[in-house]
Amino acid sequence: MTESLRSLQHPRFARFYARISTRAEAHGAAAHRTRLLAGLTGFVIEVGAGNGLNFAYYPAGVTGVLAVEPDDTLREHARRAARHAPVAVDVVAGHADALPAADAAFDAAVTSLVLCTVPDPGHALAEIRRVLRPGGQLRFYEHVRSDKPALAWLQDRVAPLWSRLAGGCRPNHDTATVIAANGFTIDTCERFGFSPASGMPQFAHILGTARPRADTHDD
Repeated sequence: MTESLRSLQHPRFARFYARISTRAEAHGAAAHRTRLLAGLTGFVIEVGAGNGLNFAYYPAGVTGVLAVEPDDTLREHARRAARHAPVAVDVVAGHADALPAADAAFDAAVTSLVLCTVPDPGHALAEIRRVLRPGGQLRFYEHVRSDKPALAWLQDRVAPLWSRLAGGCRPNHDTATVIAANGFTIDTCERFGFSPASGMPQFAHILGTARPRADTHDD
C-alpha cells in the first residue's frame, strides 16, 4: 500500500458508514442514486465509490465503470457489490488526487457523498477534468453546508471533531461553489433536505450535473 493510500484508511468509520448508508437507501437515498445516474452512457469513472451502493443503479447504456476507492474496508464491500451490478464494474485502489486512469478516457465522472472528504477538492476536480473526454460530464450527489443560519453555525463548530471521527468528512462543505470555482460549469443543481435514518435531522444535499469549462487550463 502506498503512503498516500495508507493515510486514507479509516476502518472504524468505514464499518459504520457501510451500515448507515445501507439503511439510508430505504429512506430515499436509492431514489437519489437512481436520478444521479439516469441516462448515463459510455465509460464512467466513479471517484470514491465507497461500498458500491451506486452500482445497482447504473443504466444499461453504460459500457463499463471504473470505481476508485482508497479505503480498504469499503473497497471490499464495493467488490462484492460489483459482482451483482447490471453493468461491468472494475473496483480499484486509488484516490481522487491521482486517479489511476489515462487522460480523456471517460464519458462521465460520478461523485457521490465524497467531495466533502477529499483533502484537496480543487486537485480532485482537476483530476476529474483530466480524465473526462471532450463533452464529458460530472454527475454529483453530495451533502453540503446548510442554508439555515443556526444549523450552518452548528456545522461550522463541529466540523473539526466531525472530520476526525468521520474519515475526513467536512459537514460544512460548500461543494457547489467549489465545483464552479475549479473549472466546471454547473448545468443543473437541485438542493434538498434529506434525513438518512429515523431520528436524524435533515441535512442539506445537492444533486446535479456539470461540465468542464473550455477556458480552463491546468498547469
